[in-house]
Amino acid sequence: MLCIYGKLRSNEQGNCNSRMRKMSKALVVGGSSGIGLAVVIELLNRHTEHIYILDKSVPCLEDIPEEIRDQYQLNTSFTRIDLNDADFSVLEEFVDVDTLIITAGFGRIALFEDLSECEIKNLINVNELATIQIIRFFYPIIKSEREFYCATLVSICGHIVSPFFSVYGAAKAGLAMFIENVNTELAANGFSNRILDCSPGTVKGTAFRGERNQIPIITDLANEILVRMYKKETLFIPQYDEIFKDVIERYRANPMEYGLYSYEYKQKFSRISNKHQVVVGYLSGTFDLFHIGHLNLLRRAKAECDYLIVGVHESGAWKAKETFIPFEERMSIVGSIKYVDRVVKSFVEDSDAWEEFHYDRLFVGSDYKGTERFERYERYFEDKDVRIIYFPYTQGTSSTQMREVLDKSVKM
Repeated sequence: MLCIYGKLRSNEQGNCNSRMRKMSKALVVGGSSGIGLAVVIELLNRHTEHIYILDKSVPCLEDIPEEIRDQYQLNTSFTRIDLNDADFSVLEEFVDVDTLIITAGFGRIALFEDLSECEIKNLINVNELATIQIIRFFYPIIKSEREFYCATLVSICGHIVSPFFSVYGAAKAGLAMFIENVNTELAANGFSNRILDCSPGTVKGTAFRGERNQIPIITDLANEILVRMYKKETLFIPQYDEIFKDVIERYRANPMEYGLYSYEYKQKFSRISNKHQVVVGYLSGTFDLFHIGHLNLLRRAKAECDYLIVGVHESGAWKAKETFIPFEERMSIVGSIKYVDRVVKSFVEDSDAWEEFHYDRLFVGSDYKGTERFERYERYFEDKDVRIIYFPYTQGTSSTQMREVLDKSVKM
């Protein structure tokens, strides 16, 4: 079915209306806030039997209109997922849905040179790759005679040049082209299901740029997304006639000229952010005789951040202990753990590592709390927006126990 900027041809309008019906079960990825949460509320208002929400954080009940909170708690369920490092096998729990809506994403207004390595990776993973992987999981259902509805939140940045949104725009452009290609393949093979590319510009009332959710402001947009998804449209650009028709025409007529205009406009009127929107964590250790305690530490640290950097000490001299495993092998072991995004040679001081990586979280065992070293770190990080998180040690295997066993074996 052809759709140009969300406008259906008249002879297809009636066919779409005849297929509209009450949805039974829906999966909303990114349904905890912003447009995603507004979509969840609209689905509830349409008496959807059950709505599964996948997101990184739990929805805030205060954002749910009081008159439908009971219905929300009864007819929705939440599963935590981090799209930057997701195990998509969790989707097997939702094969009974007939509606899939993906609204998750993040970005910030910043020059390309100000994006960190981890932020670039996460922007691509969350805004493009994760959506493609989710659609790939459900594709056998989409490419079938079974009635299935699907909508994705892309962005106007995926259709026109948008300085200060370089990688975000690149991810959304890739996603937009992916959807267009898949819809073409579906049509060519005679299948009626479609994926809706919803590409708005700036949307007020969302937490996309750190603002508070204001669901009533987004309600009309959420409703329009559902209407067009039910009609199986393929592209919807909100405010197309009012704003974006002229914008797209100007862009296509002279991309560089429009891009320079957009650059100057954002520089003058937009809130350019100097703070990256991924939480970077750092911890350091010797990681000799790697055991379950080390693994638990890395797992817990990764749960507190988006990108985990681990510094490995060259030796145990800083603790007056001998190391059994060579440094390069310990680096390789730690670097192979799925919770670790980057492994580096540790710095003399963890504060020196901040000068290099500008991390947001410093992780350490609770036995260091109150020591002269970490009281000094706490003073150092007071004006740097860095949290030191002290993890209590868990019962179980420890390097000290393993060393004692090894020492006894040597002496025997």
